[in-house]
Amino acid sequence: MEREIYSTKRKALSLNLDSSKYGTIAEIGGGQEVARTFFQAGGASGTIAKTISAYDKTFSDHLYSKGDKGRYVCLTRLEQMLCTEYDELLTVIGQDRKEGVRFFAFANTVETLNFKKDNQGHGWLGVRFELSKAGCPNDIVIHVRLLENDAILQQYTLGTLGVNLIYACFNYYDRPNVFLQSLMDNLSSDRVEITMARMTGPDLSWVDNRLLSVQLVKNGMTPAIIFDRFGKVQEPDDMLYKKNALLLRGRFRPITYVGFDILKSSYAHFKQNAAFATDNTLQISEITLNNLLDEGEINERDFLDRVDILNGMGQNVMISNFKEFYKLVEYFGRFKHKNLRIIMGVPTFAKVMDKNYYTGLAGGLLEAVGKMFPSRTKFYIYPALNRQTKKLMGTDDIALAPDVMHIYQYLLENALIVNLKNVKQEWLSIDSNEVLQLIHNGDTRWETMVPNYVVKNIKEKKLFGYAKDSD
Repeated sequence: MEREIYSTKRKALSLNLDSSKYGTIAEIGGGQEVARTFFQAGGASGTIAKTISAYDKTFSDHLYSKGDKGRYVCLTRLEQMLCTEYDELLTVIGQDRKEGVRFFAFANTVETLNFKKDNQGHGWLGVRFELSKAGCPNDIVIHVRLLENDAILQQYTLGTLGVNLIYACFNYYDRPNVFLQSLMDNLSSDRVEITMARMTGPDLSWVDNRLLSVQLVKNGMTPAIIFDRFGKVQEPDDMLYKKNALLLRGRFRPITYVGFDILKSSYAHFKQNAAFATDNTLQISEITLNNLLDEGEINERDFLDRVDILNGMGQNVMISNFKEFYKLVEYFGRFKHKNLRIIMGVPTFAKVMDKNYYTGLAGGLLEAVGKMFPSRTKFYIYPALNRQTKKLMGTDDIALAPDVMHIYQYLLENALIVNLKNVKQEWLSIDSNEVLQLIHNGDTRWETMVPNYVVKNIKEKKLFGYAKDSD
């Protein structure tokens, strides 16, 4: 059914006139834009118990830090704000609330564009709200990047976002994808990007936040999302902050011994880097959105199966809409990470160096290479097996156009492309498409082509078309 999109003022007014909703609004850093929108709509006394803007950092620490000052624009500070404001509602007016009234606490902590315009506007917004039972709240939090080149415009966007979020919590909580889409009501993707969303609570326990996050990418609200190795949705800025990232793109349906060896050999190679530490180096398995689409729709069960297996192997998982590698590298350029290593096989690297893929760029292959190899970025190349000669093929064995060889030599001489060594040659003949077909056919040979952990999961959970009668 087509949904009618209400104006921001109408949403705020409808909440103000709803006597069953009552709460507080707390805002840090971006002014009191959400509170202002409710007050300007009229009738706010029926909705708002208190507004507060702890603009001074000392006041913010006094109210919300609980002894840990840390960062101000972060999820931890937002959660402290929601907890403090909601608990105060219960303490001050909880016993006097009328029958059927449901409390909510809205909070945001935001960094808007500074005077020099040399920072990135972004922030956290969240709502703790009651639905079915008083005193049993749910939480919904989102992270946004503010894209406008003017602080005042960013504040207007923030006001609209806040109203959209509160309205959606009470009206669309039971339809997660509609909920997400409604956050962009009266906004556009060139004004704001929603990079993370998470729903938790007794009334929202049925929501799978991994699927919710994939919808952000599918809806064009963000180009990529990321889960940590425990399957928990993370905000990329926070997760990648001052970290090394080793990224492998693939379908992982399922991950085979080859994929396992790629991960192992690339990690072993990077351990020799002076910047390496076990607590600051992330392995990320990336799946493009195209690999998740099945006849135009995401096969949710199949996607979750892949994520579960990768998480079980200690992998972080990224879902993106990047087809080209240079766009993927550009995306990482927005974060304050340390080093980036893109891992790929020889056949994929040959395609990356094919100038026919970059006719849409004014600078062609040369421009693409410039974008793919910024500072602290290298490509790790995993060898392939020549099935006729049975010899390993590295980057030196790729047939490139004569005019491309000059660019290739530059990359090679500056160690921007690195051949991975000490690989398991006996596994190089394994083909993931063949493995999947063997699983479908009930041919047990596939069990020798994937790690034991993956075999166990596929058989126990009947994954990837594994037949129940195959045992």
